[in-house]
Amino acid sequence: MKFLKLNIHIVLALFISAGALAQNKNKVEVPLVYRNVSTSDTTSIASIKWKDYFKEKELIQLIDEALKKNNDLLIVEKNISIANLQYKQTKWGNVPQINAFVNASSNRLSENSLSGVSTNLFLGQNHIEDFSAGLNLSWEIGIWGKVKNQKKRALAQYLQSSEAKKTLQTTVVANVSKSYYNLLMLDAQLEIAKKTLQLNDSISRFVTLQYESGMTSLLAKEQTEAQRLIAAKLVLQIEQNIQIQENTLSILSGSFPSEKARIENLNTIITETNSSVGIPSQLLEKRPDVKSAELALDAANAKVGITKSNFYPTLNITAIGGVNSFEADNWFTIPASLFANLAGSLTAPILNNKKIRTQYEISKLERDQAVDQFRQTVMVAVGEVSNALVSIDKLKLQYELANERQLKLKSALKSATMLFKSGLTTYLEVIIAQSNLLQAELEFVTIKKDLLSANVDLYRALGGGWN
Repeated sequence: MKFLKLNIHIVLALFISAGALAQNKNKVEVPLVYRNVSTSDTTSIASIKWKDYFKEKELIQLIDEALKKNNDLLIVEKNISIANLQYKQTKWGNVPQINAFVNASSNRLSENSLSGVSTNLFLGQNHIEDFSAGLNLSWEIGIWGKVKNQKKRALAQYLQSSEAKKTLQTTVVANVSKSYYNLLMLDAQLEIAKKTLQLNDSISRFVTLQYESGMTSLLAKEQTEAQRLIAAKLVLQIEQNIQIQENTLSILSGSFPSEKARIENLNTIITETNSSVGIPSQLLEKRPDVKSAELALDAANAKVGITKSNFYPTLNITAIGGVNSFEADNWFTIPASLFANLAGSLTAPILNNKKIRTQYEISKLERDQAVDQFRQTVMVAVGEVSNALVSIDKLKLQYELANERQLKLKSALKSATMLFKSGLTTYLEVIIAQSNLLQAELEFVTIKKDLLSANVDLYRALGGGWN
């Protein structure tokens, strides 16, 4: 009895606090501006639709195709449909469950049993038939907010699945665009490598003629041939990387590996950037993964309410009614065959209080985890924007320096070639100038691609690409 009273007191205490279910969604404080950004202008490129953000027609077509056929996106769409059905199901939580039934039974009782003797006495037979038909109603009244919190949780999970699709879409847009820029970079590098190979072929023929006429040594001839083989090997490597990159783009677009026709080239793409980033607090609204983490916190908070409501008594109402008869001919005789039963029950946990308490404590810890995950997601988002900003800033300077360097090395190679053909310098000077220019030109197109990719990273980091 003491144990029973103790549990009753616990239930009553929880009943008094039933209206105070946990709602302490911790707010995450974010900085007023991004690192190295002094303005607090709220204009953000994340508000620009991806079809307006990108200017290359081929790229827009590739992204559009990927968003329609990408298999990962198709899988996420199915998850959204599942979550939507689950949410719709929870809407029926407050509606009584009604089932129709029809029963028919036939029993032969033992002649030596009490039931058999009694039945034979009243009916003159040991065979009993019973026929029933009616409706069965069961209704759990959600007086402690359990059903309401179940709806909140299902809604948060449904919205979270929708945000997951948006997050994946921003990733697909970013990956397709970066792969496209990478492909154009490889095209530019292949052109540079082929030009270098042509130059090596020309110089190799010239040195061979000099060697045959006795004007140069075998060493110079072998060096020119070795340098030509290096350029030929680079061409093959770049061609390999181009096909691999084309295959990657095909898979992103939901198709099997194939060649990608290209009209545009890296030289025609403008590297101007739009660094309107807004303020960090806008990430809470524009970045789908941040919104998804916030919805996960809402779902975890609703689960706390659900597990807490398990402490309280459960009120159930059941009702059954229909027609019943032990003779088939009288089964639907109205009103003689009508029957009805109405019952209400109030049940409260006693011996399983420890189990419910454990589930409740676990749900609170899971909510705390969701708070930490939400805070971490926001911090990562702010960090990604800051990283993209500094990358763009420094890559702009590197791009200018790399361009100036390749122009000077082109002039140096031209001078070295002229001096070599005039016999005023050795081929070693040409090899050095040629190697330096090759690396400078390859580095220049790589930096340009990196700058374009950094712009894409900034757009994605701000939450752009899903609308």
